[in-house]
Amino acid sequence: MPKAGYIFDLSDNVTRTPVTYETRFGIGIAGDLYRPADFDETAQYPALIIGAPYGGVKEQGAGLYANELAQKGYVVLSFDPAWNGASEGGALHLSSPEQMVEDFMAGVDFLGTRAFVDREKIGAIGICGSGGFALSAAKIDPRIKAVATVSMYDISRMQKNGFGDTMTDEDRQGLLKTLAEQRWADFESGDAAMTDRGAPLDWDAEANPVGAEFGAFYSRPRGYHPRSTTQFTMTSTPSWMNFALLDDLDWLAGRPILLVMGDEAHSRYFSEDVYAAASEPKELYIVEGSDHVDLYDRIEKIPFTRIETFFADALK
Repeated sequence: MPKAGYIFDLSDNVTRTPVTYETRFGIGIAGDLYRPADFDETAQYPALIIGAPYGGVKEQGAGLYANELAQKGYVVLSFDPAWNGASEGGALHLSSPEQMVEDFMAGVDFLGTRAFVDREKIGAIGICGSGGFALSAAKIDPRIKAVATVSMYDISRMQKNGFGDTMTDEDRQGLLKTLAEQRWADFESGDAAMTDRGAPLDWDAEANPVGAEFGAFYSRPRGYHPRSTTQFTMTSTPSWMNFALLDDLDWLAGRPILLVMGDEAHSRYFSEDVYAAASEPKELYIVEGSDHVDLYDRIEKIPFTRIETFFADALK
């Protein structure tokens, strides 16, 4: 495995610097700032914020994307979400829709206060769940000039309706009752119960193909990182069920969206539905022969050329 738990090797054409900054809630965020090796402190650069998949950390796919795009002349920030990874509260593994959207806006605060970043040229990339967070942040933060999503998940829709919108009203009421009871148990024990691993260590691929796909990344050397447990507190779930991330996409008001998905992705309906709901300019870019997780780290499949030209056009 590459140095310090990163799942990729840092390019000789890129420098990586650890950074910290706070969200408006006062929570310290641990990030990595990637810059071209020929970086000029006196110049101003376009900048990108890259969010990790839901349950992931900056040493995985988000860092891999940052490493590639910094070689193209961008200043790129990858980060661990609040309450996760190396950010403050990381051992707690809390999951909050408002906080995970705020993480992107706090990243804009940080980047836009660097003298070497052009405030009018800041974009965002969200992988998996972060795709929804990036779009949701951009709706209410016009400082984000363009958004690209990759293998997007709408976590609020997933938690509220189940995968493929298969959750019944009866199932939902039963889940809410279970989670409400869990709050008492957590309060009494002082220790929050966790969800099952989203990426099981062992799996039956026929019975659980989605779990097998995630497990083959997070639970194997390919994508393993000790701070990426793919678990959150059980009692985080109701807040997602009560929070619609992707309503009012028209608030983007002409800022462009690029939605990248694999043609074999189990999650493709999330990107397809956002594409249908969003206003122009928008693009749905389909990667042939790719599943959901392929676009986390398979460099030969990730359409970096299209992502680069999208931001080059959007951040002129």
